Amino acid sequence: MQKVTTITGTSAFLPIANIDTDMIIPKQYLKTIKRSGLGQHLFAEMRYDAQGNPKPDFILNQKPQASILLAGENFGCGSSREHAPWSLYDFGIRAVIAPDFADIFYNNSIKNGLLPIRLPMDAVQALSEQSQPITIDLAAQKVICGNMSFEFTIEPNHKNTLLNGMDAIAHVLQYKDDIRTFEQNYLNAHPWLVMKDGKNG
Repeated sequence: MQKVTTITGTSAFLPIANIDTDMIIPKQYLKTIKRSGLGQHLFAEMRYDAQGNPKPDFILNQKPQASILLAGENFGCGSSREHAPWSLYDFGIRAVIAPDFADIFYNNSIKNGLLPIRLPMDAVQALSEQSQPITIDLAAQKVICGNMSFEFTIEPNHKNTLLNGMDAIAHVLQYKDDIRTFEQNYLNAHPWLVMKDGKNG
């Protein structure tokens, strides 16, 4: 997973509340377990007409280079499909700024290097009205655009995961020495768990 330190890019504003994961990536595209290739199906039912042609009035067709998505309340609600952050990331979105997120989507985003930022709706609206690029400084926990600056909160564990580009396995391996010590101490205290060949029973 790539490290997330600062993100600078253009934004796309999708001012819809309760965007669920089926809207983000419709169920017919969930057959793959690959993270690549899903970006073309992001918001498929909103981006394309019945013939598969891009709708010119949809924001991501107008701004296909956007790397920051500005959204409404309760973004990512619905099912727990991890394909939702996969599709956003594969499209090129590196951060989603919204008033709040569904918990599972939020956590899945962190695990996949996509930065979800909670800001009040009036701040999201103000950012959407700017023509300048937005810069997100994760270390400083700030969103900056022109002369505007908004601070955001993030759990230290999530921040550390993103700054260091660690997936769940890498995060656990930070503590491998502590894990080995615990296992050895536990087996020493419970010797009947060790088989005759020296392996755990």
